[in-house]
Amino acid sequence: MGTQQPVRNGRGRSGMFRTKTVEQSIRDTEEPEHVLKKSLSALDLTVFGVGVVIGTGIFVLTGKVAKESAGPSVALAFVLAGVVCGLAALCYAEFASTVPVAGSAYTFSYASLGELPAWIIGWDLILELALGCAVVAVGWSGYIRSLLDTAGWHLPQALSGPHGGHFGFDILACVLVLALTVILVAGMKLSSRVTSVIVGVKVTVVLIVIVVGAFLVSGANYDPFIPPSQSSKASGGLAAPLVQLMFGFTPSHFGVMGIFSAAAVVFFAFIGFDIVATAAEETHNPQRDVPRGILGSLAICTVLYVAVSVVVTGMQKYSELSVDAPLADAFKDRGHPFWAGLISFGAAVGLTSVCMILLLGQSRVFFAMSRDGLLPRVFSTVHPRFGTPYRSTILLGAVVAVVAGFTSIDVLAELVNIGTLFAFVVVALGVVLLRRSRPDLPRAFRTPFVPAVPLLSVLASLWLMLNLPAETWLRFAVWMALGVVVYFAYGRRHSRVSAEGK
Repeated sequence: MGTQQPVRNGRGRSGMFRTKTVEQSIRDTEEPEHVLKKSLSALDLTVFGVGVVIGTGIFVLTGKVAKESAGPSVALAFVLAGVVCGLAALCYAEFASTVPVAGSAYTFSYASLGELPAWIIGWDLILELALGCAVVAVGWSGYIRSLLDTAGWHLPQALSGPHGGHFGFDILACVLVLALTVILVAGMKLSSRVTSVIVGVKVTVVLIVIVVGAFLVSGANYDPFIPPSQSSKASGGLAAPLVQLMFGFTPSHFGVMGIFSAAAVVFFAFIGFDIVATAAEETHNPQRDVPRGILGSLAICTVLYVAVSVVVTGMQKYSELSVDAPLADAFKDRGHPFWAGLISFGAAVGLTSVCMILLLGQSRVFFAMSRDGLLPRVFSTVHPRFGTPYRSTILLGAVVAVVAGFTSIDVLAELVNIGTLFAFVVVALGVVLLRRSRPDLPRAFRTPFVPAVPLLSVLASLWLMLNLPAETWLRFAVWMALGVVVYFAYGRRHSRVSAEGK
């Protein structure tokens, strides 16, 4: 038996590690009841990428990390985090141009690592995107309540979400998710148009921060650019970073090592560019446009993040920055309340597109898993008029709306982070494996310097994962264990690839 053929036909591996060939993945997209409508361009994808990445990160994390970890050198932390995402983006771009199928890292893993690894990454993505959408909806609700309070309108405590141990249902977060679910069901083009308007508003606000803030910069605020190193107060127990428990290494504040610690935090601000890959199947020319959308959106966001962080730390001394609304408060501190209000409005508007695109990505991953039989096939039927996976979108929208209604933000964001980094590791490994098993595949975009770039991506992602609390790893392990149970109870027995291989 030859070395290539077993992987080509998907039957060279047995059971849990049976692969689904690229050819079969593409054929599945042509089945009439599962055809997604192709309506997106490279510009649409870039807008989606910018729309999901520019959110709370640029409006909140900039000040928090500058004040607590890096000082003005937070700009370098954004560059480092951008480099980590850039390495992953190069791997995503190759896969998305080679396997232009909905599902992102799940689909890529199925083609290179096998069914069980694909299930695990798909299960991971469902958690990551669901919690991310819920957290963003809750954050959006907080901004809207603040604006309503300013206007003299106050929501009852019972409809404002859980606070201080008191029960409450966040009606605004719930309604937002349900409204966005309707828009997503109505079609990708409508979704992209709504997103384009929202992204236009918040990018304009970000540019205003950069341009207006540049005239308010004081050079004295940059001294020192890299503040002297300070030892961090060590966290105890499972709240400590895993790297501390493993090696006794305590991350430091400020100094050169503070920049690396800050990079692990501001990585939150970049989460979402990989969502572009989930829309590959709905793109006119995915081989060309998906790599452009992924790399273009990441480049734009990195430049904007660095520029904003340079401006805000120049406007106000890093030690005096607010951790709740640093951009708006910096303008207030310099006597410009109008610009501060405009920034708060831009933050609220911006979170809307983040929530929509996270929900979009989640529904496409669920759709792809359903089409493969690993989840009930009823959820892989597309709407006869709109060409969208309406059943999976409605189901997930309803679940996320309920979660958002009863959830406080707290620790959920860290679960989103570890899930994203885990997906980065799997995709990078998949690029190397598929290069070796299927060197014959046409690749419109090729990751440079393989295997060096994928290996660097794996190491960088693992390092950031090690800087997350041990309790986050524990919660992640519990979710993954539950996923394995579901796979053996349902997915393995209903897998289309397994059935076709018998």
